[in-house]
Amino acid sequence: MDFQTFLDTYDFPGSVVLLEGKREVSAEDKEKLIQLGQSLATYTRYMRFRSGNAAGADELFCQKIIEEQAERVEMITPYSTHRKKIYASDSITKYSIDEVDFAADPGLIYGSKLGNKNDKLIDSYAAGTRNRNTIKAAYLIRDTAKVLGTSEFKKANFAIFYDDLKKPKSGGTGHTMKVCEENGLSYINQTVWFEWLNTVPEIKLKGIHKRWQEDSLLGGERITLLPKTNVNSDQKSE
Repeated sequence: MDFQTFLDTYDFPGSVVLLEGKREVSAEDKEKLIQLGQSLATYTRYMRFRSGNAAGADELFCQKIIEEQAERVEMITPYSTHRKKIYASDSITKYSIDEVDFAADPGLIYGSKLGNKNDKLIDSYAAGTRNRNTIKAAYLIRDTAKVLGTSEFKKANFAIFYDDLKKPKSGGTGHTMKVCEENGLSYINQTVWFEWLNTVPEIKLKGIHKRWQEDSLLGGERITLLPKTNVNSDQKSE
């Protein structure tokens, strides 16, 4: 899938795209995560962006989106005070797992336990036990909820990951990928979206997204991307 196809397929009213990845991000990749978030915010009109509020990839993906369009971001947290000072903006929509009514969302527990060795911790957390051991379950349930949604927020439509390609599909990121697979949610990792960055023109985020509101400039139509081309200086325009 190229970037234009992604935009044409997933930028529609009500669309939710999950942005998630490892806490450890290599130095050479950090700017790429920021650039992808910037590109998504710039070249889309409708989609919302869902994050788990973790340090590392989650934070980098959302950095530019929050700076300019925080109202398009959803934060799903394991508990209500999780990294609260990092994203204090009232414009961000926030949901906390410790406020979920599991009786109303039984599929959330089932989906979290599926193939997971921490199933007993998950059951204990769902039953109301809160301690330093069961808090791990809150993170796993959060990762599941980001995909499946709850009675309070809808299922994601697509997911974009930054994974550890040397140890793929491991840890919390791996758990979320497995939930995607079990529930038929399409996703990609950086082996795909790194290539997207080569097709996106140089972007200056400030002001560009505001053009969506100016019918005189865009006529209500989405920007169509054109890939970068290398034009030989000897070539003449026809």
